[in-house]
Amino acid sequence: MAQVELLNITKIYPNGVRAVDAINLRVANREFVVLVGPSGCGKTTTLRMVAGLEQITAGEIRIGENVVNDIPPKDRDVAMVFQNYALYPHMSVYRNLAFGLKLRGVASESIRHRVAQVADVLEIRHLLDRKPKELSGGQRQRVALGRAIVREPAAFLFDEPLSNLDAKLRVTTRAELKRLHQRIRTTTLYVTHDQEEAMTLGDRIVVMKDGVIHQADTPLDTYLRPANRFVAGFIGMPPMNFFDGVVRTAGEQLSFVEGVVNNSAKSPDQLTMPPGAFILNIPPYLRERMSAYVDRHVVLGIRPEHLHVRPAEGDVKIEATLNVIEPLGNNMDLYASTCLRDQVVARVEAQVGLQADSRLTLFVDPRKAHFFAPGETGMNLSQTSEPAHALA
Repeated sequence: MAQVELLNITKIYPNGVRAVDAINLRVANREFVVLVGPSGCGKTTTLRMVAGLEQITAGEIRIGENVVNDIPPKDRDVAMVFQNYALYPHMSVYRNLAFGLKLRGVASESIRHRVAQVADVLEIRHLLDRKPKELSGGQRQRVALGRAIVREPAAFLFDEPLSNLDAKLRVTTRAELKRLHQRIRTTTLYVTHDQEEAMTLGDRIVVMKDGVIHQADTPLDTYLRPANRFVAGFIGMPPMNFFDGVVRTAGEQLSFVEGVVNNSAKSPDQLTMPPGAFILNIPPYLRERMSAYVDRHVVLGIRPEHLHVRPAEGDVKIEATLNVIEPLGNNMDLYASTCLRDQVVARVEAQVGLQADSRLTLFVDPRKAHFFAPGETGMNLSQTSEPAHALA
């Protein structure tokens, strides 16, 4: 096992597309790091460069103490698991697991021992005589995992390995992957577009967009303290609600006043402040930081799970019209519109009595709010040293 280090890695394709832009990342020994982001963000290209399946344009890749830029894939001491399993259809499960070891000249007795060990760990010993076509999707994925594990590589590379499984099987296989990593503790770099998968699996998650790393942090800190508006909107389901507005002051009190961006104005930061907008008092621990943005356009972010239909002390009201109710068992998602926004989403505890096309008052604790600079990747202006439990 070994750490994996990416130093100023860049990938530019012949057509000029910059798929990965000078990223730096260190995956510590035994760490499980997940690359997550929308399609085309560069996560799979990054993984393939580590594996040696994609040539880098600039930078340096280290696995352990070795620079592997010019080392072929077979000699990098990594094992890759693909989303399509990539099993040999004419070979039994046993032969699929043993094939890589045979190519490396491992003794037959050692191969039998290692295959049996891995088959027991993955609970596939009863499948060793079957061909891939006789297996379910989940069983094939276990065999693909086993083929990687049996090699005992320095690092595992996973390229969306659960994407071909149905929803229920994805959840159970995800839990198996988590348990497996806790048991064998091999350095792992894992790619997915599913942010829930990233949050549940990773020791750290690396959020990418347009070939750039926007945040690399623990799942909880990424959720509680997103670095910018893109990360805040990408991590969390349903996505965070965003409200344009301006910071106002009245004596010692700072407030966020909702507004509407004036698209006809020369400056994109100009807002109009129509009647009916809501006002949110900025918490005391943010006053010093947010005082630098008085009379300036900022974006307020509120997660759907932080909007409620029952008030608590200090909550702020948002008046809305309820449009759609989506029951989710213990919870329900409420899609509402306000006088300034077509859609606000609240995830609340399931309850009876709510009806579409009726008036709805939503409540939010100001301490759960985030403030961002305008723009798709506007920085988080409300980063503080406030204890995590106060923001959770």
